[in-house]
Amino acid sequence: MSLLPILEYPDPRLRTVAVPVTQFDAALQTFCEDLLETMYAAPGIGLAATQVNVHQRIIAVDVSEQHNAPHILINPELTLHGVQIEGEEGCLSVPGYYEQVSRAEGISVKALTPEGEALQLDAEGMLAICIQHECDHLEGKLFVDYLSGLKRNRIRKKLLKDQKRRA
Repeated sequence: MSLLPILEYPDPRLRTVAVPVTQFDAALQTFCEDLLETMYAAPGIGLAATQVNVHQRIIAVDVSEQHNAPHILINPELTLHGVQIEGEEGCLSVPGYYEQVSRAEGISVKALTPEGEALQLDAEGMLAICIQHECDHLEGKLFVDYLSGLKRNRIRKKLLKDQKRRA
């Protein structure tokens, strides 16, 4: 297993819409393991393939304290339930920033496992929010897109400055 480099906003590759996974093989399983390892090492609770410059519909999430409840969802399809709730979100591709975002309180998701088996998952709370956040990445959308243009530009400029300083 190996750690994958995480793209940082405003990298234009984060805006790429992911394509469905069609081949379920050993390479896919290895990638899914690397995605989880990268997420845990970051540390984070969710990571989409798009964030590591692989533009396939794959997300990894684990909101457990002990990192023992991972979900790998391939080609996820969401149905939103309940009212919109507001909560603080951050993103491994937007390091150091946390802002209030409104999301559905519950979801149902149909997806495939890395082995190609169908699964259905109902989630509420943090797991539902995390899955919605990661599925946004598959559409080329980031949590900063829910913010005002002023806030988004301020974050963009600060991250560009930080990236230049590190280079």
